[in-house]
Amino acid sequence: MKENLRKVIEDNTSKAGKTFDYFIQFLILLSLVTFSIETLPDNSENTKNILRFTEVFCVIVFTIEYFLRIYVAERPFKYIFSFYGIIDFLAIFPFYLRTAIDLRAIRIFRIFRIFRALKLIRYNRALNRFHIAAKIVQEELTLFFFVAAILVFLSASGIYFFENKAQPELFSSVFNSLWWAIVTLTTVGYGDVYPITLGGRIFTFFVLIIGIGVISVPAGLFASVLSKAREIEGDEFQKNINSENATP
Repeated sequence: MKENLRKVIEDNTSKAGKTFDYFIQFLILLSLVTFSIETLPDNSENTKNILRFTEVFCVIVFTIEYFLRIYVAERPFKYIFSFYGIIDFLAIFPFYLRTAIDLRAIRIFRIFRIFRALKLIRYNRALNRFHIAAKIVQEELTLFFFVAAILVFLSASGIYFFENKAQPELFSSVFNSLWWAIVTLTTVGYGDVYPITLGGRIFTFFVLIIGIGVISVPAGLFASVLSKAREIEGDEFQKNINSENATP
């Protein structure tokens, strides 16, 4: 029985497995739609009842699915603490947290219901390529984030030096200047905090130029390693084909 359940739940190549996958995906999309409709004002009482019933039904199915995946897993704890296991848990936990105890203040945790959408990644081969790409580029990204943190601090310190006397309420300290440094380096530029001195504007110009590189570096890294990941995935696929053909 356990082996048959594993084939249905974890193997989507069979007819039963595909049906199960499509059913779960449909419920994921349905739960997201009902969540969105719930946020509409002036829903009728009948609509609220339908949405409530749909939510309860989806959570019950997701709960059964979660425990079935634990049951059929060869290493249950590995699944529970894996990325997918955590997402599956977060898809149902806020519902029971909300209904078990009347803690109205923490209903914000219902936002975790949106994480059900991430379960769709389970059926997307692109995730594997991102995983390969992340492993390839992890050292470069670590170095990049360290450098970015240093640039943010230097930018905050620099703008504080130029603007503190002119705008003491906005640039009262290096810590207050960090907001400006982050939005400027990321080239967002909300415009709520900006330099008014000549030195501050010249400094901002160079920060913006550096910010263009800050944005483009990780994008370029991921673009190159994703291409490499596709080659690796293609090589692995070809090896599997060759091994299958070689098997008598």
